[in-house]
Amino acid sequence: MKHCIVLLTTLLLLQLRTIAQDIYSCKNTTLSFFSATPMEDIDAVTNKAVSAINGKTGAVYFKVAINTFKFKKSLMEEHFNENYLESDKYPTAEFKGKILEVPDLHKDGTYPVTVEGTMNMHGVDKVYREKGTITVKDGKPTLDAKFNVKLVDHKIKVPTLVVKNIAEVIEVTVKGAYLPAS
Repeated sequence: MKHCIVLLTTLLLLQLRTIAQDIYSCKNTTLSFFSATPMEDIDAVTNKAVSAINGKTGAVYFKVAINTFKFKKSLMEEHFNENYLESDKYPTAEFKGKILEVPDLHKDGTYPVTVEGTMNMHGVDKVYREKGTITVKDGKPTLDAKFNVKLVDHKIKVPTLVVKNIAEVIEVTVKGAYLPAS
């Protein structure tokens, strides 16, 4: 009986260790966005997003505090947080989804991927299906993706006075270097 319990415990620990090897996390995922208009270009970046990838199931998760985005002009940052994204009311943006064709994250190479899931931003859920690239080098995956977000899809209102200064569609870039979760 004692040997049975030891054997079962050992098998359980080995199983948990195997599962953990399929989870990759990044505590400093970089998110940036760019708005191009004839009047003005606006860009901001944060490297304080967190994300995780399950290499077995393809599940992906991203979360960022809105107020961590940094702008070249402090007034833009203030307007972004107070007037547009209302970061006091909606402090985070979050994406939960799945990689549709999961590459082997243990095998070096560059893999085009499609990710589908729901992004919650400004209190509004929207389904996205976007392309990206996962590159694995020395057993460490990195993710690069670009996609477009329509402000209207997330009920982000732009005052008429500055409507020509902010694009209706914002280009978002995601970059993350992942490590196996411990």
